Amino acid sequence: MKHVLSTLLIAALLGSCNSSDKSKSASAESTDVDTTTEAVAKIEKQLKKIETDEDLIATALMAAPAESRATSKVIGYNMAGEFVTLKEGDSEYIVLADDPKKDGFNAACYHKDLDAFMARGRALRAEGKSADEIFAVREAEVKSGKIKITPGSALHIYYGPNSAYDVETSKVDGAKLRYVIYTPFATSASIGLPETPSAPNHPWIMNPGTHRAHIMISPLENAIE
Repeated sequence: MKHVLSTLLIAALLGSCNSSDKSKSASAESTDVDTTTEAVAKIEKQLKKIETDEDLIATALMAAPAESRATSKVIGYNMAGEFVTLKEGDSEYIVLADDPKKDGFNAACYHKDLDAFMARGRALRAEGKSADEIFAVREAEVKSGKIKITPGSALHIYYGPNSAYDVETSKVDGAKLRYVIYTPFATSASIGLPETPSAPNHPWIMNPGTHRAHIMISPLENAIE
């Protein structure tokens, strides 16, 4: 009887060891697969830092609709720090490239009807005006008709925490799109949208009742373009 019990005990211990070894082996294999998958993904993306004016143009154009990228004008700071026209274009869109001297990534595409409004903001900022001063000046100029903002004019903002991009697709790693639709002097009551978002990705009106009133449509937290 004792001999039978000993045999059973030894068999159980051997089975437990084999099971443990298999579990460890499976775990190691899983880790190897995960590491390999990550490495392959990085190779496939071929991420590159934005280092040239060509890189600035390629990534900035991702803010524009795909069908208009070839014909859109691109402006912004070049790698030498000069504000220039990086690419000529004749579509309805003007694209503002990322500032290479700032952390992260932020490019914008706006309808050409917004150019006077945007250019005025850049000029006032260059003069050293504060955000509140710029707001006040443009408020007065829009009210007087000196600056015109066509209701419904859109701004697309392509932004993210990283500045590396996929050389095959020109997509910036981790970047998302946020949309702004200008509706000068509109209010929540006049267009029927809340002044705060009801839920992620839901439209709402910001700066209601002012020249800068606009509909905001932000991406979901985990959305990536």
